[in-house]
Amino acid sequence: MASLATLVLISFALFSTSFATDPDSLQDICVADLSGVKLNGFPCKETASSADFFTNILSKSGLTNNSYGSVVTGANVMKLPGLNTLGVSLARIDYAAGGLNPPHTHPRATEVVFVLEGELDVGFITTANVVYSSHIVKGDVFVFPKGLVHFQKNNGESTAAVLSAFNSQLPGTQSIATTLFGASPEVPDNVLAKAFKIDTKTVDQIKSSFAA
Repeated sequence: MASLATLVLISFALFSTSFATDPDSLQDICVADLSGVKLNGFPCKETASSADFFTNILSKSGLTNNSYGSVVTGANVMKLPGLNTLGVSLARIDYAAGGLNPPHTHPRATEVVFVLEGELDVGFITTANVVYSSHIVKGDVFVFPKGLVHFQKNNGESTAAVLSAFNSQLPGTQSIATTLFGASPEVPDNVLAKAFKIDTKTVDQIKSSFAA
Protein backbone atom coordinates (compact mmCIF):
# COMPACT_ATOMS: atom_id res chain seq x y z
CA MET A 1 0.00 0.00 0.00
CA ALA A 2 2.84 2.36 0.89
CA SER A 3 4.57 1.68 -2.42
CA LEU A 4 1.31 2.42 -4.29
CA ALA A 5 0.95 5.72 -2.45
CA THR A 6 4.55 6.59 -3.31
CA LEU A 7 3.91 5.78 -6.97
CA VAL A 8 0.82 8.01 -7.01
CA LEU A 9 2.76 10.90 -5.44
CA ILE A 10 5.61 10.52 -7.94
CA SER A 11 3.16 10.38 -10.84
CA PHE A 12 1.39 13.51 -9.61
CA ALA A 13 4.71 15.35 -9.25
CA LEU A 14 5.75 14.39 -12.77
CA PHE A 15 2.33 15.38 -14.16
CA SER A 16 2.41 18.76 -12.40
CA THR A 17 5.91 19.48 -13.67
CA SER A 18 5.08 18.44 -17.21
CA PHE A 19 2.09 20.77 -17.46
CA ALA A 20 3.43 23.81 -15.61
CA THR A 21 3.29 27.05 -17.60
CA ASP A 22 6.89 28.06 -16.95
CA PRO A 23 9.50 25.99 -15.10
CA ASP A 24 10.22 26.94 -11.51
CA SER A 25 13.38 28.85 -10.75
CA LEU A 26 16.22 26.94 -9.09
CA GLN A 27 17.93 30.08 -7.77
CA ASP A 28 16.97 33.49 -6.35
CA ILE A 29 17.52 35.34 -9.62
CA CYS A 30 18.45 34.42 -13.18
CA VAL A 31 18.62 37.59 -15.25
CA ALA A 32 18.23 36.65 -18.91
CA ASP A 33 21.33 36.76 -21.08
CA LEU A 34 19.53 37.77 -24.28
CA SER A 35 22.73 37.52 -26.28
CA GLY A 36 23.35 33.90 -25.31
CA VAL A 37 22.22 30.60 -26.76
CA LYS A 38 18.45 30.10 -26.47
CA LEU A 39 17.34 26.96 -24.67
CA ASN A 40 13.76 26.64 -23.42
CA GLY A 41 14.12 30.13 -22.05
CA PHE A 42 17.35 32.04 -21.54
CA PRO A 43 20.61 31.33 -19.70
CA CYS A 44 21.55 33.47 -16.71
CA LYS A 45 23.85 36.47 -16.96
CA GLU A 46 27.03 36.13 -14.93
CA THR A 47 26.37 39.46 -13.21
CA ALA A 48 23.12 41.32 -12.62
CA SER A 49 22.20 44.87 -11.66
CA SER A 50 19.13 46.65 -10.36
CA ALA A 51 18.46 47.92 -13.88
CA ASP A 52 17.69 44.34 -14.96
CA PHE A 53 14.61 44.42 -12.72
CA PHE A 54 13.22 47.84 -13.72
CA THR A 55 11.39 49.33 -16.68
CA ASN A 56 9.08 52.29 -17.22
CA ILE A 57 7.93 50.97 -20.59
CA LEU A 58 4.29 50.78 -19.48
CA SER A 59 4.13 54.29 -18.02
CA LYS A 60 3.01 55.98 -21.24
CA SER A 61 0.23 55.19 -23.68
CA GLY A 62 1.26 53.66 -27.00
CA LEU A 63 0.51 55.00 -30.47
CA THR A 64 -2.73 53.62 -31.89
CA ASN A 65 -2.49 55.13 -35.38
CA ASN A 66 -2.63 51.80 -37.21
CA SER A 67 -5.30 49.83 -39.06
CA TYR A 68 -6.59 48.18 -35.87
CA GLY A 69 -6.55 51.28 -33.70
CA SER A 70 -4.76 49.47 -30.88
CA VAL A 71 -1.23 48.74 -29.71
CA VAL A 72 0.27 46.27 -27.25
CA THR A 73 3.33 47.25 -25.23
CA GLY A 74 4.90 44.23 -23.57
CA ALA A 75 6.93 44.08 -20.38
CA ASN A 76 8.13 40.51 -20.83
CA VAL A 77 11.55 38.91 -20.47
CA MET A 78 12.69 40.45 -23.75
CA LYS A 79 12.20 43.94 -22.27
CA LEU A 80 12.74 43.13 -18.59
CA PRO A 81 15.47 40.47 -18.31
CA GLY A 82 14.97 40.09 -14.55
CA LEU A 83 11.71 38.23 -15.29
CA ASN A 84 13.67 35.22 -16.53
CA THR A 85 12.50 32.01 -14.76
CA LEU A 86 9.92 33.93 -12.68
CA GLY A 87 6.92 32.89 -14.78
CA VAL A 88 5.17 36.28 -14.96
CA SER A 89 4.97 39.28 -17.27
CA LEU A 90 2.82 42.33 -18.00
CA ALA A 91 1.59 44.27 -21.00
CA ARG A 92 -0.26 47.50 -21.59
CA ILE A 93 -2.84 47.68 -24.37
CA ASP A 94 -4.06 51.05 -25.66
CA TYR A 95 -7.12 51.49 -27.87
CA ALA A 96 -8.31 54.42 -29.93
CA ALA A 97 -12.05 55.01 -30.09
CA GLY A 98 -13.33 52.10 -32.15
CA GLY A 99 -10.03 50.27 -31.77
CA LEU A 100 -9.75 46.49 -31.84
CA ASN A 101 -7.26 44.01 -30.45
CA PRO A 102 -8.17 41.35 -33.02
CA PRO A 103 -8.87 37.67 -32.22
CA HIS A 104 -5.65 36.01 -31.04
CA THR A 105 -4.28 33.47 -28.59
CA HIS A 106 -1.46 33.27 -26.06
CA PRO A 107 -0.20 29.68 -26.35
CA ARG A 108 1.81 29.77 -23.13
CA ALA A 109 -0.28 31.80 -20.69
CA THR A 110 -3.58 32.80 -19.16
CA GLU A 111 -4.22 36.55 -19.39
CA VAL A 112 -5.93 38.78 -16.82
CA VAL A 113 -6.81 42.33 -17.86
CA PHE A 114 -7.46 45.29 -15.57
CA VAL A 115 -9.12 48.32 -17.16
CA LEU A 116 -7.10 51.48 -16.58
CA GLU A 117 -9.45 53.79 -18.46
CA GLY A 118 -12.37 53.70 -20.87
CA GLU A 119 -14.63 50.76 -21.67
CA LEU A 120 -14.30 47.60 -23.75
CA ASP A 121 -16.33 44.73 -25.11
CA VAL A 122 -14.26 41.61 -24.56
CA GLY A 123 -14.65 37.88 -24.94
CA PHE A 124 -13.12 34.48 -25.54
CA ILE A 125 -14.23 31.37 -27.42
CA THR A 126 -13.92 27.87 -25.98
CA THR A 127 -12.99 24.75 -27.92
CA ALA A 128 -16.74 23.96 -27.92
CA ASN A 129 -17.29 27.24 -29.83
CA VAL A 130 -19.04 28.91 -26.90
CA VAL A 131 -18.45 32.65 -26.52
CA TYR A 132 -18.00 34.17 -23.05
CA SER A 133 -18.12 37.94 -23.23
CA SER A 134 -18.57 41.03 -21.10
CA HIS A 135 -18.66 44.81 -21.21
CA ILE A 136 -15.92 46.05 -18.90
CA VAL A 137 -15.16 49.56 -17.61
CA LYS A 138 -12.50 51.29 -15.53
CA GLY A 139 -11.54 49.15 -12.52
CA ASP A 140 -13.00 45.92 -13.92
CA VAL A 141 -11.09 42.65 -14.38
CA PHE A 142 -11.61 39.93 -17.01
CA VAL A 143 -9.80 36.62 -17.54
CA PHE A 144 -8.85 34.96 -20.84
CA PRO A 145 -7.95 31.28 -20.27
CA LYS A 146 -4.67 29.96 -21.64
CA GLY A 147 -4.62 29.16 -25.34
CA LEU A 148 -8.20 30.23 -26.12
CA VAL A 149 -9.02 32.71 -28.89
CA HIS A 150 -10.02 36.10 -27.45
CA PHE A 151 -10.51 39.74 -28.40
CA GLN A 152 -11.07 43.25 -27.06
CA LYS A 153 -13.03 46.00 -28.85
CA ASN A 154 -13.38 49.63 -27.84
CA ASN A 155 -16.91 50.59 -28.88
CA GLY A 156 -16.76 53.76 -26.82
CA GLU A 157 -16.23 57.30 -28.06
CA SER A 158 -13.00 57.86 -26.12
CA THR A 159 -9.69 56.05 -25.72
CA ALA A 160 -9.26 53.01 -23.50
CA ALA A 161 -6.36 51.16 -21.89
CA VAL A 162 -5.82 47.96 -19.92
CA LEU A 163 -3.01 46.39 -17.95
CA SER A 164 -2.57 42.69 -18.79
CA ALA A 165 -0.93 40.13 -16.52
CA PHE A 166 0.36 36.75 -17.72
CA ASN A 167 1.59 33.63 -15.94
CA SER A 168 4.54 33.33 -18.31
CA GLN A 169 7.68 35.37 -18.84
CA LEU A 170 7.04 35.19 -22.60
CA PRO A 171 3.39 34.27 -23.29
CA GLY A 172 3.57 34.52 -27.07
CA THR A 173 0.84 35.95 -29.29
CA GLN A 174 -0.70 34.37 -32.37
CA SER A 175 -3.12 36.62 -34.25
CA ILE A 176 -5.65 34.42 -36.05
CA ALA A 177 -6.12 36.49 -39.20
CA THR A 178 -2.44 37.34 -39.62
CA THR A 179 -1.42 33.75 -38.96
CA LEU A 180 -3.72 32.36 -41.65
CA PHE A 181 -3.56 35.09 -44.29
CA GLY A 182 -0.16 36.65 -43.65
CA ALA A 183 2.05 33.60 -43.01
CA SER A 184 5.32 33.09 -44.86
CA PRO A 185 5.50 30.78 -46.74
CA GLU A 186 1.81 31.24 -47.48
CA VAL A 187 -0.92 28.87 -46.39
CA PRO A 188 -2.21 27.38 -49.70
CA ASP A 189 -5.20 29.22 -51.17
CA ASN A 190 -7.22 26.04 -51.62
CA VAL A 191 -6.80 25.20 -47.92
CA LEU A 192 -8.15 28.58 -46.81
CA ALA A 193 -10.87 28.59 -49.46
CA LYS A 194 -12.23 25.26 -48.28
CA ALA A 195 -11.85 26.08 -44.59
CA PHE A 196 -13.72 29.39 -44.87
CA LYS A 197 -16.08 28.29 -47.66
CA ILE A 198 -14.97 31.07 -50.00
CA ASP A 199 -13.30 31.08 -53.42
CA THR A 200 -9.57 31.41 -54.00
CA LYS A 201 -10.01 34.87 -55.51
CA THR A 202 -11.43 36.09 -52.20
CA VAL A 203 -8.54 34.41 -50.37
CA ASP A 204 -6.05 36.31 -52.53
CA GLN A 205 -7.87 39.58 -51.85
CA ILE A 206 -7.69 38.98 -48.12
CA LYS A 207 -4.04 37.95 -48.30
CA SER A 208 -3.18 41.15 -50.14
CA SER A 209 -4.36 43.20 -47.17
CA PHE A 210 -1.86 41.35 -44.96
CA ALA A 211 1.08 41.63 -47.36
CA ALA A 212 4.18 43.15 -45.79
